[in-house]
Amino acid sequence: MLERDFQSQLVRKIKKIFPGCIVIKNDSTQGYPDLLILHENKWASLECKIKKGARRQPNQEYYVDKMNEMSFSRFVYPENEEEVLNELQQTFGSRRAARLSRRQ
Repeated sequence: MLERDFQSQLVRKIKKIFPGCIVIKNDSTQGYPDLLILHENKWASLECKIKKGARRQPNQEYYVDKMNEMSFSRFVYPENEEEVLNELQQTFGSRRAARLSRRQ
């Protein structure tokens, strides 16, 4: 699976968990996280990686940490996707459980 495929699947899952949310795909300049999620009066950002040990671009760590201090931001990859989505639900206060199908 390519990173863009993982990101597309993740966006679909986010929109299913948080109906009515807005997901903005950021361009890759300056190390900003890939996705900005707007939900009601809250926001979060996610930097998608294809695997846990994938190479990080300059400034990505800085922006994920900085945005996490402001609201919620994480590196997300298939190995931690369910955990990150559960944390995001806690942050957004969603009542729906993040039930992810293992088969896709």
